[in-house]
Amino acid sequence: MTVIKTRQSIQYSDKTLLRADRAMRCAPFRLRLFATMIQQSVALGAIAHLTGVQSQYTASPLLELRVESELLWLIQVGLLRREVDGQGLTDSFRVTPLGRLLVDKWQHNQGVKRYSPTFSDRLYNAVLRWFRLPI
Repeated sequence: MTVIKTRQSIQYSDKTLLRADRAMRCAPFRLRLFATMIQQSVALGAIAHLTGVQSQYTASPLLELRVESELLWLIQVGLLRREVDGQGLTDSFRVTPLGRLLVDKWQHNQGVKRYSPTFSDRLYNAVLRWFRLPI
């Protein structure tokens, strides 16, 4: 088993990295959204509908319910976290260290490898989401 260490000394197994990479590729979001989430939190409303397309976060308009469902899956996979303020949870999201690792990898390899999911990626990701399996 290969273990990758990040700058923060967090270790991720191959299985974790593969699952996160697949989930990120299957999500309807563009790399720009994840890169922005490294710099600042992004509110749900900024991703949904035409706003998300105009900000280049999505390729097509998505309903808030779909955006939230996708973001919650990415939280469960470990790519994102929900922003917290003094009053509790907000509707904003940020990238975790695992997400940052993948965004850095994707930005570094941009143009070298296309990050489109295959049919089997989509199927496997859908099964994991349906059963909410942590694998």
